[in-house]
Amino acid sequence: MVNRVSYNINTTDGPHHLTITPVNELLPSGDYYATGVYKLSDGVVGMGDIIFDADMNDWDYDGIGELTYEEAAEVAEFIKNYKDPEEGDPDLLR
Repeated sequence: MVNRVSYNINTTDGPHHLTITPVNELLPSGDYYATGVYKLSDGVVGMGDIIFDADMNDWDYDGIGELTYEEAAEVAEFIKNYKDPEEGDPDLLR
């Protein structure tokens, strides 16, 4: 994932319209490096990060009480299976 995307999830607190923002680092070569960190927010309210390992298999959620484990697992599965559109541009995140 190179651009932020929206994701709607029904939680125990009601529906949330999440924005998922990947954290990509710009390397000196001009290429981007996917860090495996994805920031979650609902409007301007931060809801924590989902952090994947290098293989995108294992993940951790650092939000404190924002999402249950099952809800975070749903978002992590969405991120893992997400395919960027061809016009994806990480420069748009700056």
